[in-house]
Amino acid sequence: ASLEASGEIALCKTGFPEDVYSAVLSQDVHEGQPLLNVKFSNCNGKRKVQYESSEPADFKVDEDGMVYAVRSFPLSSEHAKFLVYAQDKETQEKWQVAVKLSRKPAFPEDSVKESHEIEEIVFPRQAAKHNGHLQRQKRDWVIPPINLPENSRGPFPQELVRIRSDRDKNLSLRYSVTGPGADQPPTGIFIINPISGQLSVTKPLDRELIARFHLRAHAVDINGNQVENPIDIVINVIDMNDNRPEFLHQVWNGTVPEGSKPGTYVMTVTAIDADDPNALNGMLRYRILSQAPSTPSPNMFTINNETGDIITVAAGLDREKVQQYTLIIQATDMEGNPTYGLSNTATAVITVTDVNDNPPEFTAMTFYGEVPENRVDVIVANLTVTDKDQPHTPAWNAMYRISGGDPTGRFAIQTDPNSNDGLVTVAKPIDFETNRMFVLIVAAENQVPLAKGIQHPPQSTATVSVTVIDVNENPYFAPNPKIIRQEEGLHAGTMLTTFTAQDPDRYMQQNIRYTKLSDPANWLKIDPVNGQITTIAVLDRESPNVKNNIYNATFLASDNGIPPMSGTGTLQIYLLDINDNAPQVLPQEAETCETPDPNSINITALDYDIDPNAGPFAFDLPLSPVTIKRNWTITRLNGDFAQLNLKIKFLEAGIYEVPIIITDSGNPPKSNISVLRVKVCQCDSNGDCTDVDRIVGAGLGTGAIIAILLCIIILLILVLMFVVWMKRRDKERQAKQLLIDPEDDVRDNILKYDEEGGGEEDQDYDLSQLQQPDTVEPDAIKPVGIRRLDERPIHAEPQYPVRSAAPHPGDIGDFINEGLKAADNDPTAPPYDSLLVFDYEGSGSTAGSLSSLNSSSSGGEQDYDYLNDWGPRFKKLADMYGGGDD
Repeated sequence: ASLEASGEIALCKTGFPEDVYSAVLSQDVHEGQPLLNVKFSNCNGKRKVQYESSEPADFKVDEDGMVYAVRSFPLSSEHAKFLVYAQDKETQEKWQVAVKLSRKPAFPEDSVKESHEIEEIVFPRQAAKHNGHLQRQKRDWVIPPINLPENSRGPFPQELVRIRSDRDKNLSLRYSVTGPGADQPPTGIFIINPISGQLSVTKPLDRELIARFHLRAHAVDINGNQVENPIDIVINVIDMNDNRPEFLHQVWNGTVPEGSKPGTYVMTVTAIDADDPNALNGMLRYRILSQAPSTPSPNMFTINNETGDIITVAAGLDREKVQQYTLIIQATDMEGNPTYGLSNTATAVITVTDVNDNPPEFTAMTFYGEVPENRVDVIVANLTVTDKDQPHTPAWNAMYRISGGDPTGRFAIQTDPNSNDGLVTVAKPIDFETNRMFVLIVAAENQVPLAKGIQHPPQSTATVSVTVIDVNENPYFAPNPKIIRQEEGLHAGTMLTTFTAQDPDRYMQQNIRYTKLSDPANWLKIDPVNGQITTIAVLDRESPNVKNNIYNATFLASDNGIPPMSGTGTLQIYLLDINDNAPQVLPQEAETCETPDPNSINITALDYDIDPNAGPFAFDLPLSPVTIKRNWTITRLNGDFAQLNLKIKFLEAGIYEVPIIITDSGNPPKSNISVLRVKVCQCDSNGDCTDVDRIVGAGLGTGAIIAILLCIIILLILVLMFVVWMKRRDKERQAKQLLIDPEDDVRDNILKYDEEGGGEEDQDYDLSQLQQPDTVEPDAIKPVGIRRLDERPIHAEPQYPVRSAAPHPGDIGDFINEGLKAADNDPTAPPYDSLLVFDYEGSGSTAGSLSSLNSSSSGGEQDYDYLNDWGPRFKKLADMYGGGDD
């Protein structure tokens, strides 16, 4: 790891900083005696180092590098040198250092000399007992602190003081020290010779770690009994200038507004020194080494040498010229003494912030633009400005306004946020025929006002010349819509009015032609040149194309410009009513009773004209035919309603057409004979008709009658299709009967008759199963008329006797017997197991209507019990005709 300070680079090397460690000892080494401390440099502080000795039987090395004696032995030449190893527990990397031990000189003069050089501390005398009482003694001595400079180079152990008790003359004493640095962490820094009481330090001290040690010295006899009170020994570590100042940050950032006056505070830089701050070693002083750039003055800033405050010292800070200054700041201890003090440097970066000291300036005095007439929201001109302030800040953003040349507000200016340009746009349409050119006066200023004391004008002005381009415009009708009043009934070929359009392009020689766009009733035409509108049909106010008496027609005017343009106009004709419609009776159909009471018929008139050509109306009955006035009478209720009543006491039910003369109030008036269809019907007590043919009597219209007939025809067609489908299904079923396998013949199976049928469609029985196979001989002759469905006849069929239409009770049984007899005599009859068809239904059947089957019919005296033998289906008939209880 490297540390940069004052341009010098100090490298930290992991390992032992010295090649040989030396220690001076007495002739005898005691067990557990600390000898010296080997210091290991751990640069990153993360290594975990384990120490070992090359002579583990004699010496051991603790975790903090303190070397102890494992046993007691006299120091000889063989123990004078050994090695200490340091090994990284993780990487297994290993270092070694040599340790040399030497003995103290044994000459008497040297001992005396040494005794005079080492300070001796004597335990104060304890109080003695006198007559059983303690005598007053003097206060214990206050031992002055021992000052020991840090980072001493040794040799170690280095003797500090010698502790002695005056009782050592009579007793054999042992000395010891306790406290942090001795027997408490950090242990082993201070050691004492238990015999001589010599207190020594075993390694260099670091004031930045521990600035003061407080130890206690003890004196005991050989039995461990305390013979002296413990004394306090204070060891002060004297500070040495062994630490450089260190800045809290290597790079400091500050700001100052441009144009700031001298003495403006900018920022504060701070450095710290691990040495004693109350001594010269920790007293720092600051100064500026360099300034870059050096314009407009090389000394734009100064620094308070004690506090580190940086302030401006010269005027002329201009962001547009210099945006940033870089200062190299130096901090030196020893109160800034360049000879003895240690120093370090840091960088201060001062950014000059922007203020609005430059107004926007137009790049030209006059700008030009053009715009087609009648166009809006188009860019006419692009105004460009320059501003030296910081871009995209309120001091740089420009705002534009039109100060002259546009009294009607037809133009607007917007600011482009990216380029700061002014975009002149059209806010209202411009007419070339009115204004061909505009000269606008435009001013530009910033979003914030200029800073105080700036001599520039607060805004910049320019002119904008805008040219309007003439374009072909649409012709327009005036007024639009145009309203005229005209009586209806005007004949074709009448000139109504002239409907012309105007061309706004007065400076273009153009012709306008007219065409018709919309004329719902096709009543009008327009001259393509002069715009005269003439009728081509009779104007009718009562036409469905007239709404609220107004008829609308639209016309087109087109010029011959490039490109051609057109405009539309609407002509509204307000039609005045004339009496051209005769009134009609309303309603046209009504009903009443055969007698005058209890009701009558209220009628009114329908007139398509309006007041005063409509009501009040006059109602009357014609003189012919004479039956009208003889049977009916009409009474006027008011100007719009009248009442029609029977004049005679009784009129036979039926439909009658009653003519009524209705006259309006027009000038001249119009009258009309209108027919009222009246249905006379039988009524109940409430006056309501009770006739069955009420629908017909009410006089249904032709459309309703046709609709009813169509429904009846469609219904008949559906019934016919259903009948045809049923017959086709019967034929298919009979054809399938021929293909029945003999093994599947129903005559050989059990037949189930106790199922109820659903209706006539479920009663489609095959009477061929009623044949009696035991009476049919296989070789019998087959009579003509009874054959298989798939057999072609070979001769004419004989005509069976026609059965009487009169029904009688034995009809079914007789018919079956006759059929069996004919089949027995028919030489062409099929075998008994073949399908036979009995022509039961048909024109020759003697069976009557089933309605003749009732309990009161003749034949009730006959015996019908044999019907019970025919199965459950005939049980009901047996009960009905046999007189059973059921």
